[in-house]
Amino acid sequence: MAEAIGAGSPEDIGQSTRAAGDSIQQTIGAARAESGSFVFPAFDDHHPPEKDLIDDCVHCGFCLPTCPTYVLFGEEMDSPRGRIYLMNKGLTEEPMNDEMVRHWDLCLGCMACVTACPSGVQYDKLIEATRGQIERRYERRADDKAFREMIFKFFPYPNRLRAIAAPMRLYQRFGVGDKLRKAGIMQRIPARMRAMEALLPDLPKEEKIPELTGPVGEKRRRVGVLTGCVQRVFFSPVNAATVRVLAAEGCEVIAPKQGCCGALSTHAGREEESLDFARKTIDTFEDLDLDNVIVNAAGCGSTMKEYGHLLRDDPEYAERAEAFSAKVRDVSEFLQELGPVAERHPLPVTVAYHDACHLAHAQGVRKQPRQTLKQIPGMEVKEIREAEVCCGSAGIYNMVEPEPAAELG
Repeated sequence: MAEAIGAGSPEDIGQSTRAAGDSIQQTIGAARAESGSFVFPAFDDHHPPEKDLIDDCVHCGFCLPTCPTYVLFGEEMDSPRGRIYLMNKGLTEEPMNDEMVRHWDLCLGCMACVTACPSGVQYDKLIEATRGQIERRYERRADDKAFREMIFKFFPYPNRLRAIAAPMRLYQRFGVGDKLRKAGIMQRIPARMRAMEALLPDLPKEEKIPELTGPVGEKRRRVGVLTGCVQRVFFSPVNAATVRVLAAEGCEVIAPKQGCCGALSTHAGREEESLDFARKTIDTFEDLDLDNVIVNAAGCGSTMKEYGHLLRDDPEYAERAEAFSAKVRDVSEFLQELGPVAERHPLPVTVAYHDACHLAHAQGVRKQPRQTLKQIPGMEVKEIREAEVCCGSAGIYNMVEPEPAAELG
């Protein structure tokens, strides 16, 4: 791993900051000479990255060894510190250009830097605001734009995903992918499409979840479950298992008809789309008299806990969003709050647990998944080296940036 830069005396920090500034200025100069696309000013007045949040960064460098892209590329501009510096330049004097956008695009949004930062810099809010600006104001290459649009025309919509899943099951059953690889055809397919094919999980028949599942024994809680979009179609056994566990622990489980929570859109800067999904999710759950809303996908849970911030400008939804977010729990978080009553059957296996970025860093949920696993008799839970390092998935990152995602994975 790289060492932190500037983590020393004030003089060291000052020298490091000046060196970082010189490096970034050189990169900006090169971008001006080479970049073919400029937007000036870089940011408009609708939720730009906030100057006060930018100024919280003292350029100490403690974020650097925790940043996967800095460790991978070794470039200052691909660190949180460098990206924040670029945001500041965009607020003050620099146009948004191809080079800037490239460095922001390469950010995984894993939020490891937020955990590491001694100054409490809210990088998550800064990169979210920046991506919203990029999405509205920056003109991507036609092929890049088309690929991203294709993702968002399908992935947030379960019925559209089902239309894809059906032929994909046949594709897997007859080993078409292996045949294409043996024939050398797969290598001729664009890298992004190859990445999507490689990432496709085994697709069992979708397990449907009843709208109401009664508790086993005495009712302890009434909870709603987010079934999601990708999770519902590609990983439906996870949802089914979640409902069974909650019911076994005495929960009445409601799984209403629902859509995407907006997490994918939020992380990609598609603001209006994400807010529309957020409003619909609140409308779906808020009148069901629930104690909690349970989520088993980290990216979804972190976004739903931020609905109050996302909908802060909406007078109809701002307070409702805050109240809704207060009820959202990751399934492991909820199980530990509730406490176990169901019998645990022995499972003599050894497992390793890898922290999901949006669970550990974005939600601060680390011990609860481990506690839940350790409550199973016979199960040995081992810690792995660098358990909180991003796996490279990061929402749609592993599809739009397959090469660095593969390096990290």
